[in-house]
Amino acid sequence: MNDNMNSSYENMSREQKLREIREAIDAGMRTRQYLQQALRELDSARGFGFADMLGLDLIGGIGKHMKLSNARQQMELARNQVGVFQRELQDVNYALHLDLELGGFLTFADFFMDGILADVLVQSKIGEMKQQVENGLWQLSRIMEDLTRLEMDLLNG
Repeated sequence: MNDNMNSSYENMSREQKLREIREAIDAGMRTRQYLQQALRELDSARGFGFADMLGLDLIGGIGKHMKLSNARQQMELARNQVGVFQRELQDVNYALHLDLELGGFLTFADFFMDGILADVLVQSKIGEMKQQVENGLWQLSRIMEDLTRLEMDLLNG
């Protein structure tokens, strides 16, 4: 954080600080919702992926790709919301870096190189994406705890 931002926050009234903290908390809650939905979609895609690996190609393959598409959409919404969250956190002198990325190659590979190897590769990538979302949720929880503690300190102080 630069000194101007730090002094800007420090010079705010108690009410202004509370408003900024609450705006950051609201943005964090919206970010959490998108990440949780992405995680649900990835869990579902993984289940369909297992069906695909068992030879239920029509059900498993289509379901898996539909759920991966939904997960990508939620991740994009989360990525945009992280930008909003970062701006709100800057208002309370808090730095955030969440890197949310979904690879596009594996959908292509799974469609055009259908077979057990491609299916295993996609399942592995789904697991990696789930881990990334879970890490993001963990980081977000820590930040939300800090924001809640700041809010309580201001309310009690």
